[in-house]
Amino acid sequence: MKTVKISLNSIDKVKAFVNDVTKFDSDFDLVSGRYVIDAKSIMGIFSLDLSKVIDLNIHSEENMEEILAILKPYIVG
Repeated sequence: MKTVKISLNSIDKVKAFVNDVTKFDSDFDLVSGRYVIDAKSIMGIFSLDLSKVIDLNIHSEENMEEILAILKPYIVG
């Protein structure tokens, strides 16, 4: 598992992010405070405070470089 910090501060970014993560069979969790949301759930994402940076847990042992390359526009720092 790898954790990166991401920013989803617009509706268009959320839509594009969900489209990107659903391309992979791996599990992705968004963690904001004590809430853990399935990153492939657009409704779940909109329940979070999107004005803050969110932790993304990537549950994958393979394709990590490819996943990080596709998610690069959302990663903070």
